[in-house]
Amino acid sequence: MTDAAPLALYIHWPFCVAKCPYCDFNSHVRESIDQPAWRDALLRDLAYEADMLPGRMLGSIFFGGGTPSLMPPETIEALIDAAAGHWSFAPDIEITMEANPNSAEAARFAQAAQAGVNRLSLGLQALDDAALRFLGRAHDVREGLAALEAAQGCVDRVSLDLIYALPGQSAADWEAELTRALAFGTDHLSLYQLTIEPGTRFETDVRKGDFVPADPDHAAELFELTQAMTSAAGRPAYEVSNHAEPGQESRHNLAYWRYGDYAGVGPGAHGRRGGVATIRHRKPENWMSALARNAHGLSEERALEPAEQAGEALMMGLRLAEGVDLRALAARIGTPQAALVDTDAVAQLERHGLLRRDGDRLATTPAGMLLLDRILTEIVAC
Repeated sequence: MTDAAPLALYIHWPFCVAKCPYCDFNSHVRESIDQPAWRDALLRDLAYEADMLPGRMLGSIFFGGGTPSLMPPETIEALIDAAAGHWSFAPDIEITMEANPNSAEAARFAQAAQAGVNRLSLGLQALDDAALRFLGRAHDVREGLAALEAAQGCVDRVSLDLIYALPGQSAADWEAELTRALAFGTDHLSLYQLTIEPGTRFETDVRKGDFVPADPDHAAELFELTQAMTSAAGRPAYEVSNHAEPGQESRHNLAYWRYGDYAGVGPGAHGRRGGVATIRHRKPENWMSALARNAHGLSEERALEPAEQAGEALMMGLRLAEGVDLRALAARIGTPQAALVDTDAVAQLERHGLLRRDGDRLATTPAGMLLLDRILTEIVAC
């Protein structure tokens, strides 16, 4: 399988000051971090992936976590410089760093921009102090807004994250909060419903009866309100939870959703290169040990069967408003187009207004987005 599209690079920084109660990401709290050792380890892991993907153009770099805004600026710069040495950069390369709004981290935004970051994704999560305390966040609204102002002063492109469908949050509450967020002028918003993930503290809290998650019907109402408000504000949904001004979509995340090749570096990072799935060791110490033994942090490197690739591509692509080009996907993974989806199931879901098909392009309707998991189980033929 070949891919002429630019390559994407994901770099995972696994450390946080504290673990948020809703978070199931690969994040860890450590009393101390040997920063030079971590910089060298990430550079070695990056060099290995570059050897596996020679001669490519890099379209995006994404520093995720964890809390990558805790990375020393010199580490960020070293990794960007190394990537530039391994691959050619697209003229408009997007280099994103996830960031928390804590004051100590916000002070580093300008340094990150000087190191080459040109897009910040800011985890505000809420615009209400009580909600922030419930979510276990270390900042308050005042601090979050100061960080947003600092971010907008450092880079041209800023995205903000908010979590909604919190326990007790009414439609009027969320409408007021989203109205305020839209007035900040960021070109991109990631708006996530609170989900209770296995293994998180919130799962334990719900099991103990400490709080009751939002009713699914109410959550669906808030989802529809979100779509209407962002569209009216000129930042429509281009993916289930992501909203942007036209042309300001996250190019890095589009590489995932369009099932392009991406290199994943750092603990727990996943990658896809030419039909090969890669997974790094999750625990930081195990990843470091693997690097010392093998010069990479891989725990798994496996060729995917065409059926697996098709299922993944549909799962990712149908999250997008643009949908999936079935003819292009079939050609890319080397399988007949008729083998990708159950055409009878697709036709039935079209009649119910959950899917739409325009020639070779299949897309989920706004109503279908609420039932995406169910739709996928019905239509994936492979």
